[in-house]
Amino acid sequence: MTVRNIASICNMFGNTCYCNSVLQALYFCRPFRENVLAYKAQQKKKENLLTCLADLFHSIATQKKKVGVIPPKKFISRLRKENDLFDNYMQQDAHEFLNYLLNTVADILQEEKKQEKQNGRLKNNGPPADAEMATTTATAAAENKTEPTWVHDIFQGTLTNETRCLNCETVSSKDEDFLDLSVDVEQNTSITHCLRDFSNTETLCSEYKYYCEMCCSKQEAQKRMCVKKLPMILALHLKRFKYMEQLHRYTKLSYRVVFPLELRLFNTSGDAVNLDRMYDLVAVVVHCGSGPNRGHYITIVKSHGFWLLFDDDIVEKIDAHAIEEFYGLTSDISKNSESGYILFYQSRE
Repeated sequence: MTVRNIASICNMFGNTCYCNSVLQALYFCRPFRENVLAYKAQQKKKENLLTCLADLFHSIATQKKKVGVIPPKKFISRLRKENDLFDNYMQQDAHEFLNYLLNTVADILQEEKKQEKQNGRLKNNGPPADAEMATTTATAAAENKTEPTWVHDIFQGTLTNETRCLNCETVSSKDEDFLDLSVDVEQNTSITHCLRDFSNTETLCSEYKYYCEMCCSKQEAQKRMCVKKLPMILALHLKRFKYMEQLHRYTKLSYRVVFPLELRLFNTSGDAVNLDRMYDLVAVVVHCGSGPNRGHYITIVKSHGFWLLFDDDIVEKIDAHAIEEFYGLTSDISKNSESGYILFYQSRE
């Protein structure tokens, strides 16, 4: 069944489906879409990647008949102008684009916030007197610390890298923020299993011993990665492209990896926030083909309780059970496949 009442982003400028598929997925991540559209409503001075994204989302949201396709011409032009990696007509990696887009949008928002504060301070106080210089310098230093933006509010989670010395039992931990999680894949497994493997305990021994500050010497230790803070939207990247030494190139792992419509994270640290948070699948970026530089990207999204498949200018309504077709293949990993590559899960809270 082909859907005629919803707009799609079309692929008219070379191999841009890596970009279109991610943009389509992000549009159906409601908190992200709402913030981008709110940004559009503000008065902006100069064009940047976020203004182009806001214009594109606004075009989709306000298209009167909700039919046909919307070419992302201005966005693609700006993207190619800002990053040489995307300034060609070759197929690129959708995950690299997602990572670049989220970080760039966050950087733009942080820079604008910084400029607004500086302009406000100059407007209200004028240039600082000598007696106020020390305070002003301290204030400026504090403002240079990056503040979280709505991109961070939506996508950022926190990992904790825990290391336990097996001699003195002291546990040291280091936090690391993420906007998406990249997980290894295995044949005939599930996302739950992949996440469990992600948090597996690793023993550091022999030449890999850990230097313990308490023992003041190298000791055997156990190390593991835990999720400390869960994001509002969890973006999971399945590491389906592996470099094969004998082939001197990347090849695709078309392994069958089951991703459920509902997901509860369990591999969290003891002091994790929102331990029992439940997630619903809202979008999937699917890679079709046998390698990272060959093939095609499509998108599956959930909208108003229905599942839709976007393939450039084609939009089809699909049954929830049809999503199983995009888990991957049970055998013959070199064969072309349509397999889930980036999963977007939205928290119910």
